[in-house]
Amino acid sequence: MRAAAIEAVVIGASAGAVQALLHILPGLPATLSVPILIVVHVPSDRSNALVTLYQDRSRMRVKEAEDKETVTDGTVYFAPSDYHLLVEAERSLALSSDEAVHHSRPAIDVLFETAADAYGPALAAIILTGANQDGADGLRAVAAAGGVAIVQDPATAQVPAMPAAALAACPTAHVMSIDDILSYLVGLAAR
Repeated sequence: MRAAAIEAVVIGASAGAVQALLHILPGLPATLSVPILIVVHVPSDRSNALVTLYQDRSRMRVKEAEDKETVTDGTVYFAPSDYHLLVEAERSLALSSDEAVHHSRPAIDVLFETAADAYGPALAAIILTGANQDGADGLRAVAAAGGVAIVQDPATAQVPAMPAAALAACPTAHVMSIDDILSYLVGLAAR
């Protein structure tokens, strides 16, 4: 699986996301120079505490995405609660309060589809544990744009529905354990 040309990584997760990301984000080196954009389904009536949770445990910079912000290498961006996170053509971020997708705002599909348009084959997309089918269409869009599509092995996911739906929509996706996903991402720093 190619890593040399990857310029950005997008990750989507839902139920079980906190534990999966606690396994991945603290293991990433400060030298990882690609941006990582993450959508986790957070109820709209709760503030998003994910940045606080991960910033002290990560060597990379971790922050909540802001509207019209330019994507910066070496930064982990979390979608804010109740806003879709989009990547614009010039690789800046946009936030939207448009309709929920698969009952979710932020929606993984929205991030993945817009990032596929912006980065094309220079994008790697990862679907982790979760309980619905959000991200399946987006992962297929990433693969269609020539990007790398990765799915957490449903047998190892805390909640397998989301990775299983992603595999059904994108059967060419690479199926990996959480350890292999971490190794792949660490490998991006070595290029």
